[in-house]
Amino acid sequence: MLSINPKEISTGKLHGYLLGAIAPRPIAFASTIDADGNPNLSPFSFFNVFGSNPPVLIFSPARRVRDNTTKHTLENSLATKEVVINVVNYDIVQQMSLSSTEYPEGVNEFEKAGFTMLPSDEIKPFRVAESPVQFECKVKDVMFTGNEGGAGNLIVCEVVKIHISEDVLADDGSIDQHKIDLVARAGGSYYTRARDGFFEIPKPIATLGIGVDAIPLEIRNSPILTGNNLGMLGNVEQLPTEDTVNNFGKEHSQFIGLEMVKKHTFAQEYLSKNDVESAWKVLLLK
Repeated sequence: MLSINPKEISTGKLHGYLLGAIAPRPIAFASTIDADGNPNLSPFSFFNVFGSNPPVLIFSPARRVRDNTTKHTLENSLATKEVVINVVNYDIVQQMSLSSTEYPEGVNEFEKAGFTMLPSDEIKPFRVAESPVQFECKVKDVMFTGNEGGAGNLIVCEVVKIHISEDVLADDGSIDQHKIDLVARAGGSYYTRARDGFFEIPKPIATLGIGVDAIPLEIRNSPILTGNNLGMLGNVEQLPTEDTVNNFGKEHSQFIGLEMVKKHTFAQEYLSKNDVESAWKVLLLK
């Protein structure tokens, strides 16, 4: 394993390691205005949601690594204390990327990237009409993590109004993760399209799983079952009863009397289909 002391490598190289490892990252497509009312639009992937009561988003227009300068978004946020954070989906990712070009001060990135400036309801910066969700925010605080190139400038935003396109809503009114089709940043020039990689895992808070430590040692030390497999097995509230295991054996006699490798392989096939109960029954059959 490569072990690195951050103080012993260049900031540029460290920046690459951090962005390559901490990914994918959601994108804050931040719209601001300067003190004279001129609009600015720029994307930032140092971004996430940090609370819902009050609703707080934080993003960071970090100091440029190459020359230690700051960005217009930071300067505008400090001056006006307002920002619209627009989310980025696949339909607008190329235009969003174009807007990240470092145009001179006063150039309107909305126009350069072909976006529509939509007036906000509660604040002065414009929304991106093409974005499926737009958060109007008041800047509550800005935290500076340092003064050198690469240092973060954490802009703490409280959401005062949310606009959601009805096109991305599910029948129950929630946001459909496939319809919204979000994109995110990774290392280098890489992006990811979220919906292409979705999978579901039952939340442990919904049940009290037995835990991996409660799995019988022979199963826990299996040369076949992976850590993910054991995590699924440990997330059940209780093991199948002896009667249910025996009934399963009567219906699936091919699993009775198997040697360990075959038994664990069949159980793994059930786990790949998210059928944890059947996997446990195979494992517990004598």
